[in-house]
Amino acid sequence: MAWNEPGGNSNNQDPWGGKRRNNGDRKGPPDLDEAFRKLQESLNGLFGGGKKRGDDGGGSGKSGGFGGLLGIGLVVLAAVWLYSAVYVVDEQEQAVVLRFGKYYETVGPGLNIYFPPIDKKYMENVTRERAYTKQGQMLTEDENIVEVPLTVQYKISNLQDFVLNVDQPEISLQHATDSALRHVVGSTAMDQVLTEGRELMASEIKERLQRFLDTYRTGITVTQVNVQSAAAPREVQEAFDDVIRAREDEQRSRNQAETYANGVVPEARGQAQRILEDANGYRDETISRAKGEADRFTKLVAEYRKAPEVTRERLYLDTMQEVFSNTSKVLVTGNKNGQSNLLYLPLDKMVESGRNTNAPASGSATTTSNEASARAAADLQQQQARTRESR
Repeated sequence: MAWNEPGGNSNNQDPWGGKRRNNGDRKGPPDLDEAFRKLQESLNGLFGGGKKRGDDGGGSGKSGGFGGLLGIGLVVLAAVWLYSAVYVVDEQEQAVVLRFGKYYETVGPGLNIYFPPIDKKYMENVTRERAYTKQGQMLTEDENIVEVPLTVQYKISNLQDFVLNVDQPEISLQHATDSALRHVVGSTAMDQVLTEGRELMASEIKERLQRFLDTYRTGITVTQVNVQSAAAPREVQEAFDDVIRAREDEQRSRNQAETYANGVVPEARGQAQRILEDANGYRDETISRAKGEADRFTKLVAEYRKAPEVTRERLYLDTMQEVFSNTSKVLVTGNKNGQSNLLYLPLDKMVESGRNTNAPASGSATTTSNEASARAAADLQQQQARTRESR
């Protein structure tokens, strides 16, 4: 039965244990101090701090109130500790737990708990690539000053080394980058730094930087090093521009010279090869002709031994035919009846008169002259033969 129903509350009390006032005496809401006192007494009862029967009312109330506050404080502290001890590791993260300052374990993704202050945890993202940019003035191999900006991309590969081996691993990374950059730029010429040598520089810087980090055991892996466009300091930029233009002019002149050489050298080589081929052909022809003459002479000797007179006569006739075939005038001498006659054969006039009469083509003039010479030589041979017969 409800406390406020008729007849349900004979003591005329309210829910907080106090007597209910008359309607005329109700002036406001229930007393908050009284409600708080009732709640405190209930908590004291739960934690064993309630007053016992027969005890003195004053002393028991004070001890019960202190014990209740102590219990509330312990509950709050336990809740706070539990809230701070339970933690969640994300998919991209890892956590390193130290117990009494010594490495205990590496925790992967999921819900985990540790026990502070005995334990201490360090949680970092181990999959995200981090980057930082550096720019500074460097001295090149040929003692020129250039400004080289670069960007280093890295990630944590070993969280235990990253946390325990180096106090500030990212600061160490920056110092190692500065050392690697100065070493590589200091061993490279200025024109390579300013033009096409940036990719090679980036690979060398990455290799040297990773070697430094592995030596320090920082737990950092360098994924990429990008060397941006290097430039000279602003104070000497104009002088550097002049040097670059002069280098471009040099390269253009060199390209023109190479183009000319590529056109002339093959032609000269072709001419030289043609001369060599002609010389080889002449050599082969001369050798073959000499061998043929030697063979012909050998065979002629054999025939001469068989018939000397006939062979000698034949050689004489062949020689005269060869000589007269290359001349336009022929003089013939003979001895008949003790008198010496000189016969002149104007073959050139005979050829010209024949050309005017028959009007032959220009290409047949040489042939006609050779035929006339051959006929004259034959007539001469016949005349000589008759002369020898008359003797």
